[in-house]
Amino acid sequence: MTHEAPAEHVEQNRRFWDDEAAAWHGPLARAHWAQAEPSWGLWATPESQVSLLPEGIDGMRTIDLGCGTAYVSAWLARAGAHPVGIDVSERQLATARVMQAEFDLDFPLLLGNAENVPFEDNTFGLAISEYGASLWCDPYQWIAEAARILVPGGRLVFSRYSPLFALCARPEGPASAALSRGQFGLTRLDWGNRMEFVLPHGEMIRLLRACDFVVEDLIEIQAPQSARDYPEVSADWAQQWPSEEIWKVRLAG
Repeated sequence: MTHEAPAEHVEQNRRFWDDEAAAWHGPLARAHWAQAEPSWGLWATPESQVSLLPEGIDGMRTIDLGCGTAYVSAWLARAGAHPVGIDVSERQLATARVMQAEFDLDFPLLLGNAENVPFEDNTFGLAISEYGASLWCDPYQWIAEAARILVPGGRLVFSRYSPLFALCARPEGPASAALSRGQFGLTRLDWGNRMEFVLPHGEMIRLLRACDFVVEDLIEIQAPQSARDYPEVSADWAQQWPSEEIWKVRLAG
């Protein structure tokens, strides 16, 4: 299976995070790092509800692909894992290092691209991405890279926008109840200052299978009644249709 996407999305997204997005994500880091129980995505879905993390995490080598402020790696470290975080944004990693000092947690943080990870084959038992590589990187690159660095039987878990949300998302304002673009050919959402990637389900399944992954679960998330609105999607919309989803897959072997 082949796919070509413009490599300039890496630099474009790096600039977006360093120049714009880190300023409003940074202040959220402390609350995320302080959580006793992990919660996932826009709607803070608790780990007890979705069981995103596999069993046997204690002692496992893990990698957070597009780690941002590295709060997911912090949760993994508290669970006994040996995490590594990688991200393209220097500002996000700077915040992560401040949090490491404040919460007395130390693990490697690498400045780099999840589409080209500087580790040998068969290194990690778990690769994870919460709106990191799963949204900002070319799936045909980062998923193949995740397969390369996982041990046989290793897990890849990731959360991302749903294809339905991508079909209804608009350049300005929240997602509408009408389709804004076609599904055939859906791969990238070009917002001018950033590039996001969302594959339809069929294409994602074929890509995962081509990389020797076995799909174990796909969880489409419904926003809770107490949810607040976001600029890109309202709680009412996400209570009717899934704006985000969680994939759990296992590398064959």
